[in-house]
Amino acid sequence: MNEAVYRAHIRDIPDFPEPGILFKDITPLLANHDVFSASVDALAQPFFDVGITKVVGIEARGFIFAAPVANRLEAGFVPIRKAGKLPHEIQHIEYDLEYGTDRIEVHRDAITGNDRVLVVDDVLATGGTGVAAVDLIQALGGEVVAFSVLVNGFRGSAEAAMDAVDGFLEVLTSGSQDRLAVRP
Repeated sequence: MNEAVYRAHIRDIPDFPEPGILFKDITPLLANHDVFSASVDALAQPFFDVGITKVVGIEARGFIFAAPVANRLEAGFVPIRKAGKLPHEIQHIEYDLEYGTDRIEVHRDAITGNDRVLVVDDVLATGGTGVAAVDLIQALGGEVVAFSVLVNGFRGSAEAAMDAVDGFLEVLTSGSQDRLAVRP
């Protein structure tokens, strides 16, 4: 499936959740079985032969894509959650958002020094949450192999995430007409 098909199934919602934010609504993509399945396959495809042991999904919409990607890669799924949502011992990080600050957490025993990790999310906006997720994974000793995202929504975000993962960012659709390079 090509990028135009994915784009046709993602709505732009201006001024949500706050004025000045352009929200990427993925619900039409999720509602179409063929497009959703193809997007999961495309997010997973570059990583079949690189030894991924864990796929991390970022709350909340990242879970929707990361769990089936983990299944396709025969890897474990690890959720990175917002503060206060995990019941066991956690590692956390606070970071800046496009419209404030936030904190994300992961179980301390979810990732080890032996893990090769793929981070999956739906939309990369400023890159702040993605970079924070990478920092959490690395703090637990995991090796972040790549970051795979459905939509690169805004300027500058791809560069921040690529810096955090040594330049490997797979993007299915971009806020601009240009595709990002996959492996440096």
